Amino acid sequence: MRFMHIADVHLGCTPDGRCEWAGERKRELWETFRDTVSDAAKMKMDLVLIAGDLFHHTPDETQLREVNYLLGSYPEICFAVIAGNHDCCSPGSAWETFEFAPNIAFLGREGVECIRFAAIGCEVYGFSYDRPQITKARYDSLHPEKNEFFHILLAHGGDREHIPIDAGALEKSGFDYIALGHIHKPTVILPQKAVYPGALSPIDAADEGPHGYLVCETHGSQVSVRFVRKAAREYVTMTVTATEEDTVFSMRDKVENAVMSRGAENIYRVFISGQRDPAVQFDRDLIRQTGMVLDVQDNSVPALHLEELKESCRGQLIGMYIESFEGHERSPVEEKALQYGLEALLAGRS
Repeated sequence: MRFMHIADVHLGCTPDGRCEWAGERKRELWETFRDTVSDAAKMKMDLVLIAGDLFHHTPDETQLREVNYLLGSYPEICFAVIAGNHDCCSPGSAWETFEFAPNIAFLGREGVECIRFAAIGCEVYGFSYDRPQITKARYDSLHPEKNEFFHILLAHGGDREHIPIDAGALEKSGFDYIALGHIHKPTVILPQKAVYPGALSPIDAADEGPHGYLVCETHGSQVSVRFVRKAAREYVTMTVTATEEDTVFSMRDKVENAVMSRGAENIYRVFISGQRDPAVQFDRDLIRQTGMVLDVQDNSVPALHLEELKESCRGQLIGMYIESFEGHERSPVEEKALQYGLEALLAGRS
C-alpha cells in the first residue's frame, strides 16, 4: 500500500496579512493543496491522510464543498480526514451535517472511530477535535483491534494544550503507523512510525525551513517514509554584515543580491550586523523593496575609533564627551550611552 500523509494546510488563512502579497499567499495555500492532491493521483496513492487543521478556522459549507470537489475528483484514492484545534468540529458546525463524496472518510468528534478500507487492507483510527483545546492525553490508551489489517492512527496534537503525546505510549500502542499533525516543522517522533510532516505550506515567519508532505509505502507491517518538498516558498531569516565602506544604497544592493541568491520567491526577515560608518543610517524602507521582505532590523553599530576621534576633536564637544567616559571600566549601559551620544553628535556635525 502507498499512502500520502499531509497536515496543517490552513486553508482560509491569510499569511503576512499586512503585506502587499497577502492575497496571493491566501490563494497559494489552496493551489498548493490542489497540486498536492494531484500529486497523489500521479503517484497512484491508495490513501491520503489529512491529520487536522485542513482549515485555519472551522469551515463553512462553501469551504467544505470546495474540498469535497477537489478530493472527490479522484475517486480512485481514499481520503481520511480529521479536524484539528484550528478547524475543530464544534457542535453545530458544518462538519457535522456535510455529506462527503464516497471516497472521503471524515472521522468526527463522537469518540474514536475506525474506518476500514478493505480494498487496500487498511484500518484508520482517529477522532476530530470538538473544541480548540484538549488537555487530556487521549491517544496514550488507544490500541487497534488484532486482525490482519494494516493499522494507522490519525492524530493531531503534541503539546500541553492540544492532546499531549507520549512517544513511549505510541511505540507500544500496536499501530503500524501514526500520522501526526499540529507541529508545523517536519518532526520524527518514532522513525518510520510516528511522524509530523509539518505544515504543507508555511503560514508565519516562525515556520522556517522546507515544507511539504510525506510519501509512505508499506512493507508488511513496516513503513518507509520519504519527505517531499512542496511549498512554493519558505520563510528565511538572513543576516547581512555591514562595513564602514557601506552606503545606504550599497547596503540595499547587498540585501538584494543575498535575496536573489537565496531565492526571490522566499519571504525574508533581514538582520543587519557589523560596524558601519557612524554618519550612515541604513534606509529600512528602501531595503524592504528588494523582495518579499517582512522585516528589517538594523543591529549594526557605528565604527567608533575613539582615540582617533578624541585626538581630532580635542577641545571640542565630541572630544570632551569621549573623555567624560574615561578613567574607569564602562558598564554596558555606559557603552550604549557613549555609542548613542556619539552617533547623535557625529550626525549633527555632518
